[in-house]
Amino acid sequence: MCLLIFAHQLSTDYPLMVAANRDEFHARPTAPAAFWPEHPGLLAGRDLEQGGTWMGVTREGRFAAVTNYRDPDVTITAPRSRGELTLDYLTGSKTPASYLSDLAERGGEYAGFNLLVGDRDSLWYFANSGGQAPEALRPGLYGLSNARLDTPWPKVERGKAMLLSLQQGAGVSHDDLAQLVADRTLADPHSLACQGLNGTMDRALSAQFIVTEGYGTRSSTTLWTEGSGRIHWRELSFGKGGELNGTRTDVLEP
Repeated sequence: MCLLIFAHQLSTDYPLMVAANRDEFHARPTAPAAFWPEHPGLLAGRDLEQGGTWMGVTREGRFAAVTNYRDPDVTITAPRSRGELTLDYLTGSKTPASYLSDLAERGGEYAGFNLLVGDRDSLWYFANSGGQAPEALRPGLYGLSNARLDTPWPKVERGKAMLLSLQQGAGVSHDDLAQLVADRTLADPHSLACQGLNGTMDRALSAQFIVTEGYGTRSSTTLWTEGSGRIHWRELSFGKGGELNGTRTDVLEP
């Protein structure tokens, strides 16, 4: 997954609101979101190559999402898949703080990542690049792509501005949240250069919703939680040309 726009504890009605895109090579085999037979309380997509997931929720209110940390100057071949990080948390029983404390000791076993893990009471962030400790997020509005949390890439800033406007309205819907990550317009080269993104590929990947020959947005997921603990989830799946080819909507009761 390469873009998440989310609000954490800004509303007692909707403690968590998320709009997210998973960007991946089209050749990588993937199963769309479903409840896993071996973990009946887990709703998540599945990476069929390594067996993990990029994002998921559980009926108990656990949430996790991971993005790659992109550094063109450093390419690391790591022994373990980043998709197991989310899966291990979602199917485990450790608190977010305890899980990330343990992970910080072995983060070097994975290529660069950003990881969000949470439960009904808290949301935590950890990246294995930069040497910073796991962080409990304060109530706020955030954006995450393939750099550190809230790095002001154009597509991140656009999504956050739209979510701020949405927060000021009444109610929430999957369609409204999906618009936060749906823009297919490439960013202005000058705005990218201000973030040190000067390559041809940087521009191709600068849209919120990516469409290229071999790589692109494979799915868009929107979710929100209610104060009662109910979780609303929708995943849209897309083909190589960015065409919609699947929808799954679920409501998880606590």
